Amino acid sequence: MSDTKIPYKIYLSENEMPTSWYNLRADMKNKPAPLLNPGTGKPLTAEELTPIFCDELVAQELDNDTKFIPIPEEIQNFYKMFRPSPLVRAYCLEEKLGTPAKIYYKFEGNNTSGSHKLNSAIAQAYYAKKQGLKGVTTETGAGQWGTALSMACAYFGLDCKVYMVKVSYEQKPFRREVMRTYGASVVPSPSDTTEVGRKILAEFPGTTGSLGCAISEAVEVATKNPGYRYVLGSVLNQVLLHQSVIGLETKAALDKYGIKPDMIIGCAGGGSNLGGLIAPFMGEKLRGEADYRIIAVEPASCPSFTRGTFAYDFCDTGKICPLAKMYTLGSSFIPSANHAGGLRFHGMSSTLSQLYHDGFMEARSVEQTAVFEAAEMFARTEGILPAPESSHAIRAAIDEALKCKESGEEKTIVFGLTGTGYFDLVAYQKYNDGEMSDYIPTDEDIAASVAKLPKVGE
Repeated sequence: MSDTKIPYKIYLSENEMPTSWYNLRADMKNKPAPLLNPGTGKPLTAEELTPIFCDELVAQELDNDTKFIPIPEEIQNFYKMFRPSPLVRAYCLEEKLGTPAKIYYKFEGNNTSGSHKLNSAIAQAYYAKKQGLKGVTTETGAGQWGTALSMACAYFGLDCKVYMVKVSYEQKPFRREVMRTYGASVVPSPSDTTEVGRKILAEFPGTTGSLGCAISEAVEVATKNPGYRYVLGSVLNQVLLHQSVIGLETKAALDKYGIKPDMIIGCAGGGSNLGGLIAPFMGEKLRGEADYRIIAVEPASCPSFTRGTFAYDFCDTGKICPLAKMYTLGSSFIPSANHAGGLRFHGMSSTLSQLYHDGFMEARSVEQTAVFEAAEMFARTEGILPAPESSHAIRAAIDEALKCKESGEEKTIVFGLTGTGYFDLVAYQKYNDGEMSDYIPTDEDIAASVAKLPKVGE
């Protein structure tokens, strides 16, 4: 089909929205390794997980076989407030680059939380309300997940307790205030409000925190307060399941115009956006129906895919959570205070880790000054100020488009624009003032953390 027939924005109608989530694990021959009880070393049962997570979410977490899980009508109706989201052809960016490549991005920033996180937040809040709970606890990095969850909890009348990574709490005060506006309590992590927080502060005085620290605190509060459960915005299988609406919509929009992408690119922190975006495309790849290059892009300061170890590790710094087999830098790894707060997790989704280990996708790391250079170019051409996290995918998309310029190949590139960067202006200020630096952990830094991995099966 001629490019002149393809609009800048491809929208689906409400009737074309997904009515079921797609469970990618159902098509995986090598399933993700099970979560383990750190005390016994044995796979966790549903009974062991229900004190931490909502009952229905536990069932989704452990389901490796059901390919499509119906989206409850109440969640579908909520989705209609901001979905379907547009698939945009980046004509202006293509022209700026002078590339024959065709670039599309799936824009998830059309809601007050400013990101894709609301797709799972509303689902998890729904199941908490359905179970009759009083509230939920969580952690947040840059604040997108905490903002989304506070919105979802306000909608269902649930209490919401957020532990926000300290560096982001200080860098992004307005994101914090949006959460408070929606009724959430927000505590900088690590804090002195929990046992594990006090322990981390004693071991790492002056630390700027990490997602692993905040997870530990949120889990402790959930398990010690009756009527509360812990919810998570990334990493877990249930989250990738909910985020599959991104990929399902993307594929439906592409199919509408007979477009087949050559590569799909997503930023990678814990895996929520990447896993959701690639889900139906990876499904086709696993079933042998089509082939795509799938590229995960992570910060050079927290390179779990590209420099991590594929092993069982704690999901949190306080070592109170289950063990997950994943690419990890070690749960004691505290990343530098880079400005992509949502990508500062020491590990990666077990599902994505298994797919990467089996060679179904590739990964690369990029430095944050190069990321903000790409973000600035995107803002000036496409008119959207992108989130620092999303800008990792933008960087890779630009790099691939420039390779097409050199080779003359007309490849089709699709990437995920997870959200907007209007709460990240401190980071943009640092970049514009020439004060942003790149920190890359040394091999010794990573080795010291990996050396502390738990001994499983030994």
